[in-house]
Amino acid sequence: MTRSSLRTEEVVSMTVTGQDTNTRRDTDTGTDADVDTDAARAIGGLADERASVRLRAALAIGSAPDPRYVGPLVERCATEPEFFVRDMLTWALNRHPVTLTLPALLHELRSERPQARSQALHTLSKIGDPQAWPAITRALLTDPDDEVARSAWRAAVVLVPEGEEPVLATVLATQLGRGGHETQLSLSRALVALGEPMVAALLPARTAADPAVRAHALATEKLLRDPDTGFAFAIEEAKRVVALGGSGQEGH
Repeated sequence: MTRSSLRTEEVVSMTVTGQDTNTRRDTDTGTDADVDTDAARAIGGLADERASVRLRAALAIGSAPDPRYVGPLVERCATEPEFFVRDMLTWALNRHPVTLTLPALLHELRSERPQARSQALHTLSKIGDPQAWPAITRALLTDPDDEVARSAWRAAVVLVPEGEEPVLATVLATQLGRGGHETQLSLSRALVALGEPMVAALLPARTAADPAVRAHALATEKLLRDPDTGFAFAIEEAKRVVALGGSGQEGH
């Protein structure tokens, strides 16, 4: 425990027990001071070196929402290294009014830090407020950082307004063939979530020069037609079709 924390607790203790003879406060003022101390302790806990302490701090903040917490929560999202703590930070933000969280999260989408953008997108997808849709730009959907792009894809399919699905599918289809297994799986899931509007968007990819793009497009359409098919199986089957010179259109 730091010296400043000890001093804070000593002051609070002296006040509660009446040992501070220089100051007289009524009950309401004392309660306000206790609340301020609790808030400061919770915010400080978000930066503790121990992940368990950060997790408990986020849980405490989410259990007692307060406008003072929104800024520190968003700031911590940008740097928190542990997934389970980030998930709790998102939960805590989700417990606060959208009128407070939305402006702060939208601002983070312009951050130079990839994690700040990614986590803000993830949180926006959980909040699900349609006001965030205009901020899901093509630049985010094609962000060079895979985690940012994946978060943008997930947020987009949650927030897309009715009737805008074909436009979104066309943008997402430009990312086919990108990245490793997890990135391709995320993109396929996003496209499949759009339903039939994504079929037309896949057509150019099915005849693309890059075999990885063609295979990814075929695997994604396979998942749409047969949701019980695993992605690993679908992509391997698609690669074999492409390797044999097929288009995957046989039998359609």
